[in-house]
Amino acid sequence: MARLSIEESTGLATRALQRAGAGASMADATARALVKAEAQGLASHGLSRVPQYCAHLRLGRVDGAAVPRVLRARGGALLVDAADGLAFPACALAVAEAISRARGHGVAFAGVTNSHHFGVAADHLEPVAHAGMVGLAFGNSPSAMPAWGGRRAIFGTNPIAAAFPRRGAPPLAIDLSLSEVARGKVMVAAREGKPIPLGWALDREGNPTTDAKQALEGMMLPAGGVKGAMLALVVELLCCALTGAHMGFEADTFFKDEGNRPKIGQAFLVIDPEALAGRAVFDERIETLVRTMLADPEVRLPGARRAALAEKAAAEGVEIAQSLVDQLKGLAG
Repeated sequence: MARLSIEESTGLATRALQRAGAGASMADATARALVKAEAQGLASHGLSRVPQYCAHLRLGRVDGAAVPRVLRARGGALLVDAADGLAFPACALAVAEAISRARGHGVAFAGVTNSHHFGVAADHLEPVAHAGMVGLAFGNSPSAMPAWGGRRAIFGTNPIAAAFPRRGAPPLAIDLSLSEVARGKVMVAAREGKPIPLGWALDREGNPTTDAKQALEGMMLPAGGVKGAMLALVVELLCCALTGAHMGFEADTFFKDEGNRPKIGQAFLVIDPEALAGRAVFDERIETLVRTMLADPEVRLPGARRAALAEKAAAEGVEIAQSLVDQLKGLAG
C-alpha cells in the first residue's frame, strides 16, 4: 500500500484525465470528486475509477472537450446538457442553478441529460446543505438489475441521496444504492480477485454467485427485494423520462472500455425550508429527531463516518494499493 496526500492524489488524477483527453476544468472537477470519495473511504467510487474514465475518454465514449449548458428552463425547473462529457461539471451547474432558483421559487428541480457516471450522489448535495436547503439527488446507470420477476438486466443500481442542513453541525447526508451493494464494490473485488458475499449478485444465467467477475457479467440483486426494484423504477423514470436521457438498458456498461456514449441522466431536487414551515421550525424538528436517535448509543448519524474519514485523510493522506498508484502514474505520464 502507498499513502498519498490529497494534493498528490488530485494532481495525479488530474494529469491522467487530461492526458486521456479531458479539458482542464473537466479533469480538475472530476479528480477532486474522485479523491473526495477516496478520502471518505468509498474506494469503489474513488481513484479506481480514473483508469475507467481515461479509457472512456480515449475511446470516444466521453467527449473531453464538452462544456455543459442549460438547455431549457422555466420557473423552478431546468434541464442541463452534459454534452457527453464526464458528469461532474454538468452536475455542479445543475445544482448551482437549482439552489439559485429555489431561493426565488421555494423549490427547484434540475435534470441532467447526456451524462456519465456521477460518483458519490451525496457529494453533489454539499452546496445545497451549505446554502441551508434540503437536497435530493438521483441517478440512473447502465443496466445491472432486473425488473422484479424478470431475468434480464434493465435498471441500473440507481442511487438516491439526500442532505438535510443542521445549525452548528454537519448536515445529515444519506446515500444509498438500490442494489444490495454498490456495483463499484463488486468491481473492486473483481480487480483484487476476492469473492463477494452470497446475496449480492447473480451470474449471467440468473444463478446466485460469489464470483465477482461472474457478477459483473451478470446482475446485481435489488436491496429489499421487490421494494428496491420499484424504487429503481422510480429513479429510472425521474432521470430519463423527464430529461430524455438513455434508460439503463440503452447504455453500455461502464466496466468495459469500449461501448456507446452512455447518455444517462441525473436529477436534483432542492427545497428551501423557509418556503414551508420556516427555518426555525425546520431546525427544531431536525434536532428533536437527532436527539431521539442518539439516545440509543449504538446509533450513528448518516454521513458521520464518511466525514470523520475525510477529516483524517486531509491530515494524513489516503492509502491506496501500490498497483493502482503505479497505474495512475503510468496514465499521468
